[in-house]
Amino acid sequence: MMRRILSIFEPFILMLLGTVVLATFLPARGAWTEMFSVAADVGIVLLFFLHGAKLSRAAIYDGVRHWRLHLAVLGVTFVLFPLLGLGLGTLPFLSGPAAAGMLFLTLLPSTVQSSIAFTAIARGNVAAAVCSASFSNLLGIIVTPALVALLMQGDGGISLASIETIVLQLLVPFVAGHLLRPLIGGFVARHKAVLSIVDRGSILLVVYSAFGAAVVGGLWHRLSPTDLAIIFGLCTVLLALVLLATWALGRLMGLRLEDAIVLQFCGSKKSLASGVPMAGVLFPAAQVGVVLLPLMLFHQIQLIACAVIARHYAGRVET
Repeated sequence: MMRRILSIFEPFILMLLGTVVLATFLPARGAWTEMFSVAADVGIVLLFFLHGAKLSRAAIYDGVRHWRLHLAVLGVTFVLFPLLGLGLGTLPFLSGPAAAGMLFLTLLPSTVQSSIAFTAIARGNVAAAVCSASFSNLLGIIVTPALVALLMQGDGGISLASIETIVLQLLVPFVAGHLLRPLIGGFVARHKAVLSIVDRGSILLVVYSAFGAAVVGGLWHRLSPTDLAIIFGLCTVLLALVLLATWALGRLMGLRLEDAIVLQFCGSKKSLASGVPMAGVLFPAAQVGVVLLPLMLFHQIQLIACAVIARHYAGRVET
C-alpha cells in the first residue's frame, strides 16, 4: 500500500515543487519579469489550444446518452464545490488570501487525465469518464470565470480587460484547436509524449512566473506555516466531504457501480492544468501565487486518496 501511495509522487509533482522552490529563492526581477510574463501568456495559449485539439467530437456526441450522470458530475463540480468553498471562506481562522485560494479551487472544472485513469483502475465506465471530464473542462472555460466574477468580487473580480484576455487566451485557442482537430488530430495522437512535455512545461512556466511575482510581493510574509497547515487540513476535509457526497448521490440516483465510480472520480477532482493558466489570467500577478497554493495541495491529496479508493473498487469488482 505504501509503495502505491509513494508512486503517486510522479516526476511532474516533484518538478512542480522544485519550480516553487526556484521561484522562492530566484524569482524573476526587472526586465526578466516581463519576459517570463510574456512567455507564460504564450504557454497559456498553447496549453488551451492543445486541450481543444485533444477533445474529440465523438466524446461530445456520446455524452448525450449519459446525461443524468454528466449533469450530476457538473452539479457537484460547479454547485456543491462552490457552496463548500463559500462556507470555508467564512471560517474566522482562515486568512483573506488563503480564503480566496480555497474559493478559487472550488470553482475550477474537473481534471481529465487522472479522472479517466482512476476510473479505468477502478473498472468503471471509462467512456463516460472521458465525456464527463471533457464536458467539465469545456464548460469550465466559461463557467469558472463567471463564478469568479460572481463570488470573488472582493478578491479581484473580473474587469472588462480580464474578459477580453479570457476570450483571447483561453476560449479562442481552445475553439481553434478543436476546429483544427480534423487536420492535426493525427499529429496530436502520434506525438502524445512530446506534446505532454509542452503541456506540462507550460504549466511549470506559469507557476514560476506566478510564484516569482508573489514572492517579490511578499508571499511568505503574508502566509505563515500555520496558514499552510490550515490550508492542507481544509483541503483534506473538502475532498473527504465531496467523496462522501458523490458516493451518496450515486446510491440515491440508483447508478450502476460502473457509473457511480465515474461520478465519484470525475466529481471530486479539480484541474491543476486548467487552474494554473486561469489564475494567471483572472488575478493580478502578485496574487496568483497565493491563490494557487490550495490548488497545488488539493491536487496532491486527491491523487493519493483516489489511488487508494480506485484500488479498493478494483478489488471489489475482481471479487
